Amino acid sequence: MNKKVEKYVNSLISETSPYLLQHAHNPVNWYAWNDDTLEMARRENKLILVSVGYSACHWCHVMEHECFEDEQVARLMNDYFICIKVDREERPDVDQVYMLAVQLMTGRGGWPLNCFALPDGRPIYGGTYFPKKEWMNILLNIADVYANDKEKAIDYAEQLTEGVRLAELVKINEDENEFTINTLHQSYNHWKARFDYIEGGQDKAPKFPLPNNYQYLLRYCSSPSLPEGERVALRNHIHLTLEKMAYGGIYDQIGGGFSRYSVDHYWKVPHFEKMLYDNAQLVTLYSEAFRATGNLLYKQVVYETLAFVERELTAPDGGFYSALDADSEGVEGKYYVWQKEELQAILKENFNLFADYFNVNEKGLWEDDNYILLRNDSDETVANKHHISTQELQTTINKIKKELLTIREKRVHPGLDNKILTSWNALMAKAYIDAYNVFDEQHFLDVAIRNVEFLFANALNKENKLSHLSVASPISFGEGKGVRLGFLEDYSFFIETLIALYETSFYETYLHKTNQLIKHCIAHFQDKASKMFYFTSDEDKALISRKMELSDNVIPASNSSIAKSLFKLSHYFENEEYMLMSRKMLNNVLPEMGNYGAGYSNWAMLHLHFTQPFYEVVIVGKLVNEIKKQFNKHYLPNAIFAGKENESNMPLLKNRFMDGETLIYVCTNKTCMKPVKEVEEALKQIN
Repeated sequence: MNKKVEKYVNSLISETSPYLLQHAHNPVNWYAWNDDTLEMARRENKLILVSVGYSACHWCHVMEHECFEDEQVARLMNDYFICIKVDREERPDVDQVYMLAVQLMTGRGGWPLNCFALPDGRPIYGGTYFPKKEWMNILLNIADVYANDKEKAIDYAEQLTEGVRLAELVKINEDENEFTINTLHQSYNHWKARFDYIEGGQDKAPKFPLPNNYQYLLRYCSSPSLPEGERVALRNHIHLTLEKMAYGGIYDQIGGGFSRYSVDHYWKVPHFEKMLYDNAQLVTLYSEAFRATGNLLYKQVVYETLAFVERELTAPDGGFYSALDADSEGVEGKYYVWQKEELQAILKENFNLFADYFNVNEKGLWEDDNYILLRNDSDETVANKHHISTQELQTTINKIKKELLTIREKRVHPGLDNKILTSWNALMAKAYIDAYNVFDEQHFLDVAIRNVEFLFANALNKENKLSHLSVASPISFGEGKGVRLGFLEDYSFFIETLIALYETSFYETYLHKTNQLIKHCIAHFQDKASKMFYFTSDEDKALISRKMELSDNVIPASNSSIAKSLFKLSHYFENEEYMLMSRKMLNNVLPEMGNYGAGYSNWAMLHLHFTQPFYEVVIVGKLVNEIKKQFNKHYLPNAIFAGKENESNMPLLKNRFMDGETLIYVCTNKTCMKPVKEVEEALKQIN
């Protein structure tokens, strides 16, 4: 078979990012973001076009096909601009700066992101997706302004750059940092007005899962100061949302795992890309929801999603890949949808049951006679309708799902983004730990430990510096291809994972490593005045603005993540300075929380720790692991755990070992209650 001869090859051919490599044969003379490219723009005094996207992005592919593969468009781009392609997942710092610039200009953002800048990188104009004709007009207009009215372009760039620098600049809150539950009540009262009480989630489209929102709402739901009527209403909304997502087209009913979002109000039509970070956080959410409620649907979602991750997003060496594309064979969703005649031929006498269960009807009909599989009714409802037992229904449906999965595997697969990102790997490792703690499935813990050891070997050096991309070779923090200094999210999420792994295994090595990493963050990321943390290290090359990530989104803000860890580590190491940092950070965002709960849900979890009783549960003695497994059956989001079979010098464990006994100590607010031997007795002290 002859290898295809490409007409064009640009400098991206030497990159490692799957997204950049997708553009390596465009007629556009693309360059990667690096010092040489930026110096060339300054030397040639040419405007820069920064075009940001990611490999699983459907509309990025559309714009590439319409514009960047077009020779007429490419000539304009090459003549007037230094064209830089950026993988937003590889360089979230670059994406942050230019996304904010576009949002300031247009009031909205998204990907593909296209931003024009002066040769020194200061932005002057931008937007998201543009069709060919509009894109060509923009190229000509921007080039004309720079050629004939350069001062105007420079003046605008100066104003916009100042706006980027000032936007999201943390305002130090000098008020006394006393926290009350009323802030969270105020936040919830604003927030619930935007709930969709019919389909779950927020009352708008597109609908994103936003797992951190519902993780927090689960915790808030257990607040003793919440009136019973509100508690019931909120509990119902949480269940409605989790059920509708699990029943919807956003969830892969055959293969497990969630797509990034639903384009409609009904969770029906997904944007078919599957991201590692979404699935990691949703495994954590559904695991916690199962622990809080015992709902078997949630367990099914966890097991199926982790099966998907192992099947399609796990590297041979234990790392996790980043994403699956929305498209296959150039068509969005083609891999996942089915035609009625196809299903009838495969399923024969089982078709009617399957069609009823997964809505191969008007409800599931999408476009071009394709059906998106989604659920509407519970197993009990469908079983009763077909006069069979629930167990018989589940056995039949599971058999069919395996058969269809085998058939689907023979289709052309969506593109795989095989980048291994430290931050997203940490999220997924923690998801496996959370699932293990809830379901006591040893395999889940084995996978998590394997991934953590992979990150130790491939993302961490002897100076406790993390890289953002984890590569299966010795780390070099120079200009090695595909390797760069870690961002705050790499540190904060990995620290959270190591804390979770310590609480699960009680291996103190993990906890001591978190302390080393947090000290590195304080030394190289922290703003000493506000105690907040920059997204980039002071050892990193400066962009036009050094940003802080403050508000929670589809991924929690790295600042809220590290603030939560500082709170926990202050307890583990009896470090008052960590506690003061955590308080100061929370206090800085307090003015924003009351009116925008959805954007500060991870911060709100920390707020609950300061306003509700928070417990240290210490288990010492031979039966430490058995006792911890008993605690795992209970939903205790307001506690940390420490344990050891024998003596330890850890502050929480010191002088607590008693030969021949396994004792449980429950402490709160620097006061410990009488040690007990039974979990039920300890739970009484907590409750």
